[in-house]
Amino acid sequence: MSEQPATPMNYAELLTDIKQRIRAAQTRAMLAVNAELIRLYWELGQVLDARQKTEGWGAAVIPLLARDIRNDLPEIKGFSERNIKRMLAFYREYARVEFVPQAVAQIEPAGKVPQPVALFSSDTLLALPWGHHLLLMEKFKDAQTRHWYMRATLANGWSRSVLQMQIETAAHTRQGKATSNFALRLPSPQSDLAQQALKDPYLFDFLTLTTPFHERELETGLIAHLEKFLLELGQGFAFVGRQYHVDVGDQDFYIDLLFYHLHLRCFIVIELKRGAFKPEYAGKINFYCSVVDDVLKHASDTPTIGLILCQTQNEVIAEYALRGVDKPIGVSTFELTRALPAELKSSLPSIEQIERELGDTT
Repeated sequence: MSEQPATPMNYAELLTDIKQRIRAAQTRAMLAVNAELIRLYWELGQVLDARQKTEGWGAAVIPLLARDIRNDLPEIKGFSERNIKRMLAFYREYARVEFVPQAVAQIEPAGKVPQPVALFSSDTLLALPWGHHLLLMEKFKDAQTRHWYMRATLANGWSRSVLQMQIETAAHTRQGKATSNFALRLPSPQSDLAQQALKDPYLFDFLTLTTPFHERELETGLIAHLEKFLLELGQGFAFVGRQYHVDVGDQDFYIDLLFYHLHLRCFIVIELKRGAFKPEYAGKINFYCSVVDDVLKHASDTPTIGLILCQTQNEVIAEYALRGVDKPIGVSTFELTRALPAELKSSLPSIEQIERELGDTT
């Protein structure tokens, strides 16, 4: 038997580098294919729209077109009657977007009057998969809201199912809504970035807790579902520890949850509280932030941020409590169950109706 050649020095580093290059190339190839597909769909929608306007073609041409493409190009998928109609709708939604190379798009001929800047850019549209576009067109007619979810999807790498979940939980109405003293305690633009990193309320409907529950049960449930918890916290949160031990003045203290935020470049201390916010909570988390700044914070880190998560809060009380502390702290609420939409809630039978129905069958 021939002997295996000795592994060269630094081979593991070489292998890791090559694998990373392969994965990066695969990702670029997938993005390029997706971009060309989105561009094609937009162009086909543009052609159909122009023909309908200039030649008076009706909707009947679309099923004819779908049939002939299927017959002539049977190996090509994605050109059903339904999808071709979606291509037309896609073009009409983004007719003002110019699908041209960025360098060319920036050159304006001399004397030409600049056109109003469109909310959506070709780069944004080309980066999103077709399924994401269909979901966003279905859910939102408002361009600003749709654009918010586009940017959030690209920033967070949301899959279609995650995007669906974020839409169902109205993420755009919760982002940046925490009560905080960031404007007083952090310089700009760090204060704005920190504010946008927090939500209110946070939705923990992946937990199965029933009231009354203990704070430790809430903490245990969040860690047991850490992936979902991190998804709800948002991009940039990295888990450091639970019941994180700090020694101060020969006494032991334990931080409920400790995170590091990769974009804000700071530690984030989270305290979980059952019930309503109380002013004394601000003092305790201010203490923890001071300790983390002294013990864990590196010279290049920004100041540690505290986040108090409670079930309810009076914003006026919270604002007064935060005004008197010197560390950047936010207060948000959390919900264990998602409220039913009013139209669905009204369609469900009441307990009394169910009892009457059961009584009639006995």
